[in-house]
Amino acid sequence: MKATALNMEPVRVPMALSVGGIDTAVARGRAKSWRLAMVLLFGVSLSACAVGPDYMSPSIDLPSHWANAKPAKAGKTASLARWWRRLNDPVLDELIRRAVQGNLDVASAKARIREARATRRQAIGALFPAITGSGSASRARTAASVSNGVTVPPSIGNLFKSGFDASWELDLFGANKRSVEAATYGVDAAKDDLRATLVTLIGDVASNYAEARGYQAQISLARRTAASQRETYSLTQKKYEVGSASKVDVAKAGAQTATTEADIPTYQAGYATDVHKLSILLGLPPASLSRLMARTKPIPTPRLPLPARIPADVLTSRPDVRKAERQLAQYTAKIGEAEAALYPDISLTGAVSTNATKIGDLGKNSSIGWSLGPTLSVPIFNAGKLRAAVEVAQARRDQYYVAWRSAVLTALEDVEDALVSLSHERTKEKRLAEAARQYREAAKLSRTLYQTGTQSFLDVLDAERSLYSAEDSLLKSRVAIAKDYIALAKALGGGWNGKIDSSKPEVVDVNTGPHLYRWRR
Repeated sequence: MKATALNMEPVRVPMALSVGGIDTAVARGRAKSWRLAMVLLFGVSLSACAVGPDYMSPSIDLPSHWANAKPAKAGKTASLARWWRRLNDPVLDELIRRAVQGNLDVASAKARIREARATRRQAIGALFPAITGSGSASRARTAASVSNGVTVPPSIGNLFKSGFDASWELDLFGANKRSVEAATYGVDAAKDDLRATLVTLIGDVASNYAEARGYQAQISLARRTAASQRETYSLTQKKYEVGSASKVDVAKAGAQTATTEADIPTYQAGYATDVHKLSILLGLPPASLSRLMARTKPIPTPRLPLPARIPADVLTSRPDVRKAERQLAQYTAKIGEAEAALYPDISLTGAVSTNATKIGDLGKNSSIGWSLGPTLSVPIFNAGKLRAAVEVAQARRDQYYVAWRSAVLTALEDVEDALVSLSHERTKEKRLAEAARQYREAAKLSRTLYQTGTQSFLDVLDAERSLYSAEDSLLKSRVAIAKDYIALAKALGGGWNGKIDSSKPEVVDVNTGPHLYRWRR
């Protein structure tokens, strides 16, 4: 179907049949009913038309494999759902379950889904006729008057009116259909927004949990090391008393113990901060999880590698990428909605009314009148306003296209970064574990030799200091591995695959019917 767009202002041309009485209306209405039927048939046939671009999924060139991972085996499509269970930590599982239920960002995302669904229902409503009813009652006094020399006395009477008005926009060029299309894509985007929120939430809970367990491990290490260093201090003090050690050695031993103990408050503050963050992520006051987290547990260790698959999978596995694509589709449909305003518009309108001085006479034939007919609206002149609206819609569509491409590239970057970090951190952890083992042997041997008097105290201090540093670095590396694993899971789009009920509102209003108005500050 072709139509010429006019850069014009809408001018409504009414083409309605109006008859005062039902008998006359029937006589004239039958004579012209075929014309109305033809108009209706023509409008319905055109209602299948639409202007503007039809959405097509965009394409983008993607690499065939990840640069920092082994190529995926054909047919291997392991699920990323509930990836955190690979960390084998029941406490973390419980925290994530509670976070999905109580997180405030998730609650906001649910509300956006309800908003999008309501907006779609509004758009669908425009496709159907609108009918309104009206009624009125009045009592009036007519003043005295003189007619042909005869004085007409004043009179008092009642007047009752009732009726129905109906209208139906035929949507010849698909403005309303494009609006429904855009709203439908908006619902999809809102659902993907909720999924993206869940991916971020689960990753944040897991990351903060791993950090908290890491701080607990560092606190335990610092306390064990400080206890060992205090034993060295006591040994040095005894050797000083018998003259086999200097006062300097005693002072250095005490200083090293105090330095190690000084790390404990720093780690305790970091631990408390992570617990507070976890509580907020669960939608709870900051200190709510202190008792649950008080018992020290190991740093979560990934059990199996995650299935990275191929780069093209991010288009479907990453909810933020899917959301960006749905928004692109939504704003593509809005172009057609704007372009439809450039074309003529036809609405069918009708009305039935009845007037009477008595309520019982309202339904009588002699008091009923009706009107029915199409109304044509044709743009004539608008100084480029409607065309500018189309260009605005096109520009917005372009912005969402760029946003989609950016989301895809960001997803690829996130995966590659996580793969590199995880791979190198695992290598680093192996080296640190070996270094800690060697320093442990050196510290044990140095202390033994110092007790026998065959090694200087400086060698003991250096060995203990090096051992503490190596073991502390090893714990930090294990936390980094857990966080890199979590980052990779987020980058690949892994998250919650259970059902999320978004139909329940957060605030349940009561007493919303007619009631006495009370304004409160």
